[in-house]
Order: sequence, then structure tokens, then C-alpha cells
Amino acid sequence: MSETLEQRATPAPDGPDAARAAAVGAPVEGSPDGAGQSADAAPAAAPKPFRRIVDGVGAVVGPWAKVAWDAAKPVLDVVSGLGWVVLAIGVVATVAGFILGWAELVFLGFVPLAAILASVAYLFGRSTFRISIHLNPSRVTVGERAIGQVLIANPGGRATTPTRLEVPVGYGLAEFAIPAIPKDGEHEELFAVPTNRRAVIPAGPAVSVRGDQLGLLRREVRWTEPVELFVHPETTRLHPTAAGLIRDLEGLVTKTITNNDISFHALRGYVAGDDRRYIHWKSSAKTGQLMVRQFEETRRSQLTIVMTTDSRYYADDEDEFELAVSLTASIATQVILDQVPISVVTDRLALRTHTVTSFLDDSCRLQLAEGTFETPRTFARETTKRLPAPSVVIIVAGSRLEAQEYRGIQRLFGPDVNVFGIRVERGARASIKDVAGMNVMTVGALGDLAKVMSRAL
Repeated sequence: MSETLEQRATPAPDGPDAARAAAVGAPVEGSPDGAGQSADAAPAAAPKPFRRIVDGVGAVVGPWAKVAWDAAKPVLDVVSGLGWVVLAIGVVATVAGFILGWAELVFLGFVPLAAILASVAYLFGRSTFRISIHLNPSRVTVGERAIGQVLIANPGGRATTPTRLEVPVGYGLAEFAIPAIPKDGEHEELFAVPTNRRAVIPAGPAVSVRGDQLGLLRREVRWTEPVELFVHPETTRLHPTAAGLIRDLEGLVTKTITNNDISFHALRGYVAGDDRRYIHWKSSAKTGQLMVRQFEETRRSQLTIVMTTDSRYYADDEDEFELAVSLTASIATQVILDQVPISVVTDRLALRTHTVTSFLDDSCRLQLAEGTFETPRTFARETTKRLPAPSVVIIVAGSRLEAQEYRGIQRLFGPDVNVFGIRVERGARASIKDVAGMNVMTVGALGDLAKVMSRAL
């Protein structure tokens, strides 16, 4: 009885010792279940020798298995998906026929296996080609014609055998039957590239294919790297002042007062440390004390376009998003041509604005995204915080972005920054709405942009 009371009176350890004991499965001092815990933990150590054996075998066999797989993979890649199906049917039918004693089933199994063996003969042979892919032109606007050229030359010492050439073009595949090409001869093939949508369309690589007519086996040889065709968005011409930028010799005047600039504001009394070059001597002589000039700060015009690519703010069809891209490209193209600094940012991409071509190339890569940022305000803040301070900000979004969201983005910028919104709604009537002192333009067609901007800016 006293022994039992002593066990109950002994305090159970707490803190790090208890946690360490629980982690290793050791009995906790003072716990009546300590022996039981040790007994339960003991069998857990039993599988360790077996695991060491498995790890040892894996360490020895693993490298050899990798070498064997690397050697077999080129051979296995020759078999097409249809070829594997035919091979499986042949093997299953043959084995089942022998087991069941059905001669007809065995014969049925031999037929696909014979077809596989016969297809092997079509894989032999080697061709020496020099192939190049050219796109003319390499950059087009939506709807313009683009032609691709595949030039196949034979630099070998003898004529080549006829072969088949495949060139992936976007999501499609161009196939050409290449005839025998004599020594030092050339053969040309042309193909059309669809340009009905804005995109970056890869053409290539050019792959020569040897195989049977049924497509059971095929051996491919890659001859070129892919080349890209840029399908630029459709744009419209804007008036040079439609970007809303102030152009004069003094730059953009702000309300910030500074001690040295070129836009005169007022005079004030001299303070120790002021630059003596700005002392106004005539006024100083009249007042009897030194007077210095104050200036309004001027800075060069800087336009920032913030375009959301979040699918939550666009209508279900992609036409609204494509119109938004075209509107953004039209404004940015005009500003770049006017040699005014500009930054264009989206949810996932900051577009290059050094030249019109580089900007339009990047605009071809814009795609709808889903929920990259929690709110439009967060998106605008994160994507513009490292950009030069803007003098004009244009927000471009779809018809599902609420008016208050435009206002939320506007508050991110100072009072000297002119902020405008462009709400894209395909087919809507062009209009301008005042949202707490901010102009939000609704544009339903690309041709309405110049008119609506001339009224709003």
C-alpha cells in the first residue's frame, strides 16, 4: 500500500525531459505505464536490418538499372502508342492461345507480331540533311499574312531517299513528303501560319520521320530549333497629345517647392546655407535684407500604365481581354514614338518599353491569369513600387472591375499625379464617368480610343 502511495505521490516530469522521453519512446519516470511503453517500442526496431538490406541492394542495382534504362529508352521510343497497343494484343493473344490450346487465337496473335517485325525494316537508313526554317515576315499584326519556308539541302555525297518531314506550327502540325534530293541539291516547302489571334507562334523543330505506313514504329531525327512568329495586337493611331502628357521646355510643374529649379515661384528671406547664386539682388536692395528665389519643382513626364490580366475582372469571352491589350498597346506605342518615358506593368510581366518592337513582342505574351493578387490595389502597389515616380497613371481593366477599385488604386499615388481609368467593355457605348474626381473612360471598340481620350485628357 505504501509503495502504491509513493508511486502516486511521485510527480510526473514535465518540460524538455518529458518531451525527450516521449519522442524516443522511453518510459517516463513516475509513470505506471512505463514498462508497457518500452514493450510496445521494442518491436519497432526489428525491421531495421531488412531496410538496410533493401537500401544496399538499391545502391548496387540502382546505377545499373539507370544505365540499362538509358540504353533501352531510344529503342522503346521508336514504338508509337499504336505500336504498343498492337504489340500487347499480339502477346496476350499468343500466350492465351497456347494456354487454351486455340490455334485460331495463336494465329490471331502472330499477325500483329508479324506486323511489328515487318515495320522494323522501314527504320533502317540514314539521311544527311541541312534544314532551315524561315518566317517571312517574323512579326505581323493580327490578320496579316505570314508564310513559312522550309529549305532542305543535301550536303552529302549521294542522293537521299524519300522521307517525311514534320514541322509543328503552334498547335498544328505541317507534314511534307520530301522526295529524293540529288547530291548538293535543295528542296523547298512553304506553309501558311494562322495569324487570326495575338500570340507568339513557334514553328519547329523540323523533324524527319522514318517508319511504316501504319504508324507502328517511327524513328525521328531533329534538325532545327524552333523559331518564333510574333503576332502583334491590333493598334490605332492616336494624336501626339492624347497620352495626356505636358510638353514644354520646363517639364511638368508640380506643387512641391524647392530651392533650385527653373520654374520661379516666390521670394523668401535668406537663411544661412542658402545658395548665393539664387539671391535676388534688386529685391534685397529694396527690402534691406537678402532675398532668395524659391522654385516649383519640375520633372520630366513619366507615364505608367497599369493593366490587370486577372480573369476575375474581364467578361467570360477573351475578346474583351484582347481589346484591353490593343488599347494598352495603342497608348504605349504612341508614347514610345514620342520618346516619353513609360512603364507598362501587368500581374505577371513588366513589358519592355525601350522600342516599339520590343514592347509589341512582349505584349504578344500577355495571357489571362487567375487570382495573382488578392485585390487590384495590392496588384497596383506591388507592381509599381519600384518604378520611377509617375506624372500620369492609366489603369486598364475589364468590365467587371468596380468603380471604387479604380479609386482605391488612385489613392496609391500623390496629389500631383494625374490618374485615369479605362474600363473595357466590348460593344459598349464610349463614355466618361467621374469617380470622386477621377475620369474613368468606358471603351467598347478600338476606334473609340482616340475620341474618348481627347475628351478626357
